[in-house]
This record gives sequence, structure tokens and C-alpha cells, in this order.
Amino acid sequence: MTKVLVVDDEPGLRQSLGLLLSDAGYAVTAESDGRQALERALAEPFDLILCDVRMPEMDGLTFLRAYRSRGGLALVIMMSAYGGEDAALAAMKEGAYDYLPKPFRPDEVVLTLRKAEERERLGRAVAGLRAQLATGPAERGLVAESRAMHAALDLVARVAEHNTTVLITGESGTGKEVIARAIHRASPRSARAFVGINCAAIPESLLESELFGHVRGAFTGATADKAGLFDQANGGTLLLDEIGELPLGLQAKLLRVLQEGEIRRVGDQKTRRVDVRVLAATARDLAAEAAAGRFREDLFYRLNVVAIELPPLSERREDIAPLARHFVSRLAQRFGRPLALSEQAVVWLEEQDWRGNVRELENAIERAVVLTDRDVLEPGDFARAPRPTPHAPAGTLSDVVEAAEREAIDAALSAADGNRREAAKRLGVSLRTLFYKMSRYGLE
Repeated sequence: MTKVLVVDDEPGLRQSLGLLLSDAGYAVTAESDGRQALERALAEPFDLILCDVRMPEMDGLTFLRAYRSRGGLALVIMMSAYGGEDAALAAMKEGAYDYLPKPFRPDEVVLTLRKAEERERLGRAVAGLRAQLATGPAERGLVAESRAMHAALDLVARVAEHNTTVLITGESGTGKEVIARAIHRASPRSARAFVGINCAAIPESLLESELFGHVRGAFTGATADKAGLFDQANGGTLLLDEIGELPLGLQAKLLRVLQEGEIRRVGDQKTRRVDVRVLAATARDLAAEAAAGRFREDLFYRLNVVAIELPPLSERREDIAPLARHFVSRLAQRFGRPLALSEQAVVWLEEQDWRGNVRELENAIERAVVLTDRDVLEPGDFARAPRPTPHAPAGTLSDVVEAAEREAIDAALSAADGNRREAAKRLGVSLRTLFYKMSRYGLE
């Protein structure tokens, strides 16, 4: 039960709030004096504190300041009939969660407390999710520095505890399976199986049997009963990756499973109850596919109860450096050798397109680690196949400029004995620009 401390010098308000919040399911304690309330708040584990601003002995803002400075963690909601917006701003600056102007309606108080509880619950859920991901295999690629990935993690925390379908969208390599595993691990089903299937990787003739199972004699080669993936995931979570590749006939059967909670094995006359949470992932625009008749519209709406969109790495470049350092740290543990990225390497990595997204970045870093003996990786360690220079007609301005740039960079690097910083200085360009040009012309 959520514990609430009410601090107000008006006996009538303390009593009415006590009755109101008790009826709403809270465990309520009341204090009339700010000093006594401070000692009690620090001695007992309260979840929420409702505190008046104007009180004798110790006013509400002084209480709040002292409570925070001494390590108090409860969410504090200030109340006052004076001051308006200025008082509210002052309370927020001191660390209050919210501000209730007096007089207030009973439903306003309860709603404010419910919102505070939800914020606290989500904060704990996201923190717990990140802690889980930091210690388990599902953390691969889920480093969230960008606002977009923080938003995705918040959605994961919100939907994890509910038994609803989730559609995870994003380009190849953005981490859709990682997000699916994160939802499963943060859900009440985490102790049961997580099963995944790539719908594009299984021949259509075998896909129904893979999903729903078959009975002996259902088709040539079916020498025994076989459980499908829905059976294997019973009580747990099933990820249908590349759901956009699912044949239309199977889409109808999947829709029936989602609606009825029953499956029928190939060749069987009986249905079987299953308790499976379905997550779906796709790089396709399913709304457009449905409009074009290539995907069932009713199935799309059934899957798209909650959508989590993962942006490409090119749209969240602030994640590249922490991701790269994360992968280097994991590889250092795996190979048992010290490894790090130079500042120049980080700049170089941040400037690349990474059309394969997080997966491509991870592979590039592993390739660099395997092919170098250095402990500190430099841009040259990530060299790819030289990019072809655009074939412009001989003598065009573009052709001449590119040839001149390449020659000037080559000469500057030679004159600086390969010191890129010195070469950039000689050329009169930034180090970032030099790395970009070197990469473009295949100069390492």
C-alpha cells in the first residue's frame, strides 16, 4: 500500500485529506508541524508527501529543501492558497514533483497522486530494465543516449507488464529483436520461454507447421507429432520477426489465434488453447502493405495495438560513440586484451552512414579488433573497400576538384609522416573534414 504523509497546520484539511486518501486506498499519516514532519519523513519510508507551503515554525519550501538535502526520496507535492504560478515555480525549483493550488477538488488530489505514482513506477521500471540489459545477452545494441531511444525504452517499460501485442518497426539492424527481448525480460512472463522466428527465413510450405505444429501423417515425412512455436512459447512470448513476409493464408490463421487464443496443428481436427504473448517486428510499412492488399488490414490493426518505432542510426548519431565504446568493451572481455577507441576513431565512426545500423557498426568494430594488434583503435583500422570515385567525363570540374583534393591530402599526409592532425593543419581543414575526405577517397 502506498504510504502518504500529509503536512498541514489546518486540522480540518488534515482530517479531510486523511479520509479522502484512505478511501482511495492510501495509508495516510498526518503532521501539523514542519519540523516534526521532517524528522518523521526521514525516519519512515513514505512514497508521497503532501505539504502546505505556509506553516508556522517551518514553512513548506524550507521543509522541502531540508528533506531533499538530507536524502529524502519521496515525491513531494506542495499545496498553497497563495502565490499562484510564482509559488509553483519556486516549489518545482526546490525539487517538488507537482503543485496543488487551494482550494482543490477531491478528484484533483487523487489524480495528482495517481500521476505521481505512475511516474515513480515507470522510473523504477526503466531503471530495472536497464539494469537487466546491462548484465544479460539482450543488452546487445541497446545503448540509449538519444531522445528517440529513451522514448523507446519508456514505451518498453509501459507495455512490458501488459499482455498486449506490440509492433516493433525499424530498418534492418536497428535492434528490433533486442527490444522484443527487453519487453519479455521486463514482463511477468520473464521466467517462461522467449521464442523467435524469422518469417522470411522459412519456406512457405513449412511455415505453418513451424508455427502451429503438426500431427503424425499430416503430410509426407510427418512421422511423429510435432509441437509448433506457439506450443513452445506457451506461457511466454513469441516474436514474429519480419511479419510482413507472412503469406496471406497464414495471416488469417494468425489473426484467429490472436482473437481466440487457440491453435490447430496441421492435420489435426482439434484446437488447443495457448497462452502466448505475441510481439511482431518488421522493416516494412505495414500500413502501406495493407492498403496495397499485400497484408491483411484486420491483422495489421490487431498487431498494431502499441507501436515502437526504432529510428536508424543516422538519425540518432549521439548513440554511435557510446555504442562503439560498449562493443569495444565487450570485445576486450571476449578476447582478453585491453582495447579502446582513439578520439579520431570515434569522430570517424560518427561520420559514417551505417546503412546497416547497429548491426553494421558492431560488425565493423569486431572486424577492426580482429585485424589489428593495436590496443587503441584508429580510423585506419576500420578501413573498408575503397569507395569508387564517381566516373565523371574527363576534364569536368568535379573530376578535377576530386583529383586535386585526393592528391593534396596524400601529399599532406606524406609531409606529416602520417600524422592526421598535422596534415589537417597543413591543409587548413578540421580533423573531422580530413577524416571524411580520406574515407571518401579510400585514403588510409
